[in-house]
Amino acid sequence: MTAVIVDPPTLAERLAAGPVLVVDARADLADPAKGPAAHAAAHVPSAVHADLERDLSDLSRANLGRHPLPTRAAFSALLSRWGWRPDLPVVVYDDAAGALAAARAWWLLRAAGSADVAVLDGGFGAWRAAGLPLESGAAPPRSPSSVEVDFDPALHLDADALAAALGAGAVVLLDARAAPRYRGEVEPIDPVAGHVPGARNRPYTENLDAAGRFKPPSVLAAEFAALTGGRAPHEVVHMCGSGVTACHNVLAMTHAGLPGSRLFAPSWSGWIADRSRPVATGA
Repeated sequence: MTAVIVDPPTLAERLAAGPVLVVDARADLADPAKGPAAHAAAHVPSAVHADLERDLSDLSRANLGRHPLPTRAAFSALLSRWGWRPDLPVVVYDDAAGALAAARAWWLLRAAGSADVAVLDGGFGAWRAAGLPLESGAAPPRSPSSVEVDFDPALHLDADALAAALGAGAVVLLDARAAPRYRGEVEPIDPVAGHVPGARNRPYTENLDAAGRFKPPSVLAAEFAALTGGRAPHEVVHMCGSGVTACHNVLAMTHAGLPGSRLFAPSWSGWIADRSRPVATGA
C-alpha cells in the first residue's frame, strides 16, 4: 500500500524527483479568510490552496450536515484546474496535524480515485521547523487537465444506510468528536447535543502523539482493534460533527494498515437535521 503519511524530508525528496501536486488545506472554521491569507504569506513551494468551505464542501446542499461533500461535477472541475490526473502523486497538509481540511482533502481525493495521496505528518509547522524552502504569494498557474470523477460509493454512506446497518449490527460507528461533545455534556456548534445511539467514541486527537505526529501504525492498529472488537475495516464507519475530522480516523486506520473503513459524511449535524432520528447521551 502506498504510504498515506509522509514526513517533510520525504515530501522534499518527492518534489525534487518529479511532479507532485501539493495541496495547502489550511483553514480556520472561525475565520474563513485565515486559510487563504496563511497560504499567501508562506506555503510549500508550488502548493495550491484548497478552501474547506468552497472547494472541499458544498454548503448549498441541504440536510447533509454543516460541511456537505462537494458534488461530483464541482470536485471534477477543481481537480481539472489543478491539473490533476489519477496517477499524479498528491501530498496534502494543513496546520492542525491533518485534523482539519487535510484529512478531508485526502479522503476526497482517495474516494475520487487518486492512486497516490498522502498527508504531511506534522503539517506546515513541521515543514517550516525543518527549515525547508517556502514560497509566498500565488502559486504559478498549473497546466489544467480534464477529468471527471465520482466518489466511490463503497467508501461512504448516508443516514438511512447508516441507520439500517446499525440496526442490523453490521457496522461499528466511531465518533471522532471530543468526549464531552460525544457524551452530550457540551455542544458549542450544533442545536442538539449527544451522539448517534450505538456509536463509540474515538477522538481524532488520540491518533497523535505528544508532538502532534501520527502514532506508529502498529500502535494505531492495536487501538482500533480494541475499540472495534477486531471488526473488518469495511464494517467500521466514522463520523464527527460535520464530516471533517472523521476523515482523520479514516486516515489513521489506513495508516495502520486497515484500509477500507467508511465515512458517514453528514455526521452529527446531518443526523440531527431530521429530528425524528434517535439521540443518545452519556458514555
